[in-house]
Amino acid sequence: MDQTQLPGAEVYVTLTTIREVVDAMKRLVVRGAPALGCAAAYAMALELPPTDNVAAWLTQLKKNACALEAARPTAVNLGVGVRLQLELGHGLAASGQGSPATWTKQLVQIAQAFHFADQESCLALSEHAQGLLHNGVSVLTHCNAGALATGGIGTALGPLHLAHSRGVKLHVYADETRPLRQGTRLTAWELARHGIAVSVLPDSAAATLLAQGKVDLVFVGSDRIAANGDVANKLGTYPLAVLAQKHGIPFYVLAPGTTIDPACPNGSCIPIEQRDAAELYDSASQPEGVDVFNPAFDITPAELVSAIITEQGLFQPHGPHQGLWLDYVNSFKA
Repeated sequence: MDQTQLPGAEVYVTLTTIREVVDAMKRLVVRGAPALGCAAAYAMALELPPTDNVAAWLTQLKKNACALEAARPTAVNLGVGVRLQLELGHGLAASGQGSPATWTKQLVQIAQAFHFADQESCLALSEHAQGLLHNGVSVLTHCNAGALATGGIGTALGPLHLAHSRGVKLHVYADETRPLRQGTRLTAWELARHGIAVSVLPDSAAATLLAQGKVDLVFVGSDRIAANGDVANKLGTYPLAVLAQKHGIPFYVLAPGTTIDPACPNGSCIPIEQRDAAELYDSASQPEGVDVFNPAFDITPAELVSAIITEQGLFQPHGPHQGLWLDYVNSFKA
């Protein structure tokens, strides 16, 4: 689905080349770290030559990997999907068994398995979050971390869909999420079409909402989580976490394990994508001599995060239970 067309129209596109996939990623036709990982895993099987020339097949596989990884540098899941396929491709070539044609089919099968694994992760982490949700609960979220952003029912929105399906009455406040308004365009559309009560607010109104005691929990997703628990998510997440702490509201980050980057010690090591000035000004309205600072993401320090919820459960990246989080992160290095 072309997410740039929502909520006005549901338009589906078919992507058949690496250039088309990279363009779709950059333009946010497909977006959300887990969804980008799934798309990249599938895309790695594109344009591989139907030939018995192993060197030519591997050369194209490497070209695919380089192009895809450069498309959205902050979303670590994208790189996970790419490297999974790259390692598989080299392993198949080294085995000497089969042919490039059969290897391409195996890449597609692995992409499907990667996709299904993300579906299962969404369900599992959503189940782990059910203890936080009850009748009458109100949840504030930022950007979009629902089914549109994943291979399954979503991360930050997944628990809400699951609770709603079980009869839990809840209300969601969705930050508009400037400048591309993913909260207004995507999150509100996704929740409303499933019958979940949702209200949209300007990002700058979140402080007032929290101060008035109208929010019980904050749920957000993530594009990359550092080993120490620092979180990269859509720009505006960091100030929301500060506000939540100020007003004593629990702040939860929900993401699959593929979003954790054990090689990244802390948030300062996470690359932050810079977006085009055209997202703030069109070519006709940008005043001469005016520069634009438009990062796509910001970093929320681990100490502001009440818990990180993955398919393996709830983890506190700081405090007396920090050791469980560090053990979990280290398990990815093994």
